Amino acid sequence: MGMADVDADAPGAALPALYAQLDTLLEQISAAEPARCTDEQLLQAAATHERCARRMAVLNDAAIVEIFDREAHRLTGCTTRQMFLTHELRITDPMLRMTRMEKLARFTAMTGERRDPEYPNISDAAHRGDLGPAHVNAVIEVLAKLPHALPHDTKLAAEQTMAEISVDLTPSEIITAGGRLLAHLDPDGELTDDHDRTRRRNLWLNRQDAQKMSKLTGHLDPATRAMLEVVLNAWGAPGMNNPSDPHSPAGHPDTADADQLHEAADRDSRSSSQRHHDALAAFLRAGLDAGILGTTHRGLPATVVIKADLKDLQSRTGSGSTATGTVLPISEVIDALARDGVDPYLAVFRDHDAVPLYLGRAKRLASRGQRLASFAAPGGHACSFPGCGQPAARVEMHHAVRDWADGGRTDIDQLAPACPKHNRIVGRTPGQYTTGKVTDGPGKGRTWWRRNPAPGAAPNPEQINLLPDIKQTFIQNLDATRSEIHGPQPNPPDDIPDSILPVGDSDIERELAKLLDEFLAESGST
Repeated sequence: MGMADVDADAPGAALPALYAQLDTLLEQISAAEPARCTDEQLLQAAATHERCARRMAVLNDAAIVEIFDREAHRLTGCTTRQMFLTHELRITDPMLRMTRMEKLARFTAMTGERRDPEYPNISDAAHRGDLGPAHVNAVIEVLAKLPHALPHDTKLAAEQTMAEISVDLTPSEIITAGGRLLAHLDPDGELTDDHDRTRRRNLWLNRQDAQKMSKLTGHLDPATRAMLEVVLNAWGAPGMNNPSDPHSPAGHPDTADADQLHEAADRDSRSSSQRHHDALAAFLRAGLDAGILGTTHRGLPATVVIKADLKDLQSRTGSGSTATGTVLPISEVIDALARDGVDPYLAVFRDHDAVPLYLGRAKRLASRGQRLASFAAPGGHACSFPGCGQPAARVEMHHAVRDWADGGRTDIDQLAPACPKHNRIVGRTPGQYTTGKVTDGPGKGRTWWRRNPAPGAAPNPEQINLLPDIKQTFIQNLDATRSEIHGPQPNPPDDIPDSILPVGDSDIERELAKLLDEFLAESGST
């Protein structure tokens, strides 16, 4: 179908037909062979492709804005814009996409008129294909730092300047150039006030990487920075709180023996950044040990709660996970359990006789034992809503089989972890969710969620928050690979040794072995 075949006069027909034509062109491009192109043609094709990709990132915003203006997204059962972007369009970062749309798109005002974009020059550059999503995000990050006390014309000139200079820069170069612009607009920082600092304050604990390390990023206001510097300078002094030195003094230097601290400082080979890390870790550990966080948080103990697989403890390999979502190597799990003053929480799944797990109608809120049992159960490490990663420390206990108001029971087999956001979207109206328990299959025992459709619409499918078992899949593939190379391998013995951990020279291992052996003896396990 060519351009002449598109009937632009037919109401609503042009846009779907054009997208259908684009889809056909993309199929043809995928089938084309770059090897048949000359060098010049390849260079031209690559440049055109990137420009088209940048344009495509913003062209659909107009259609999405029209959907929001008409509230047509409610026809899908989505009650909010973010829900529509997440579940219907499957956009990776809906909040970032909404921010970009609010700055570049033309929404309908309360008067019924289309209002101009907040950043018109950036919008024009993006629609031309000069700026892609990453470039626009970088520009928005720069312009968000403009002091609110700047005159309106100065802000407009700054936006136009960023639009002009960004078309030739990479996203990282845009950030650098934006910093120079901000320095020019407010060289002495006199226009920046508490309003700007309050608006920009944040702290992000990023996800763990493959080495289970986490990057901490954020912006601290002057008072918070001053307090943090006191902690880092004192608790991170050379020789203090060194986890690699068993004789390193712990806590504040004022409480340490002077000679011991001097000797530890001579042995200290850590960099300043490593000392700062250890200082923060020691300070947080001291706060937890002192009980300044209280006794409970969302029904869980206000301490580090860890669950680990018995086989991993036996072999001293693998990892455990905390109620806050952090993954710990088994060696650190052992260290945590063996520390003085630790208060271990062990969930027992045998006849439910260790903790009261069935409360019926006697109590609406789940007990601490139920919270711990839920966390230790498969899938209990996070909110049960499909795709949600909020850890157990931030969830509530949702009556999944039948809502409490409808006669639901506070029994462990009827409860499910749900973060406050998703716990509030359960209901009977279109756009809300209905929940239940899976009775068979790989998700047996887990909670399914189903979005209620609009009246007369087809029912939506049931979904569960079930991630693939990467560890088990890898083990199976590894066994298959070894069998192909070396032949069939003997199965490991199924018997469990009398002691969970072999008693070695380490006091930690002996204490943990004793702790786990006593626990198994009391619970009747073998």
